[in-house]
Amino acid sequence: QVQLVESGGGLVQPGGSLRLSCAASGIAFSIATMGWYRQAPGKPRELVAAITSDGSAGYADSVKGRFTISRDNAKNTVYLQMGSLKPEDTAVYYCNGLIAPLNYWGRGTQVTVSS
Repeated sequence: QVQLVESGGGLVQPGGSLRLSCAASGIAFSIATMGWYRQAPGKPRELVAAITSDGSAGYADSVKGRFTISRDNAKNTVYLQMGSLKPEDTAVYYCNGLIAPLNYWGRGTQVTVSS
């Protein structure tokens, strides 16, 4: 079965950095569009960044210039490098894999930005 397993979340001070990883199995990773979403308490889930099978990346305006998404098809892993973190980046971050019309989700990893 398909599994997307996130790791790398945690508590970080404002201005700090974290790198999230998402290891995928049971999915044709190399042809999937992979994305990172986040959901803060009381707010809807929102797209943070996505990367297509050919490596084209897109970002939410709120994270442009601070976050970088990348993928390693040999390792079936997608990454989210987060820098200059702000308290408003606090959320559960979810990995997403899309091979239309199929859509897969990880269970999420908590990122908390606080002093």
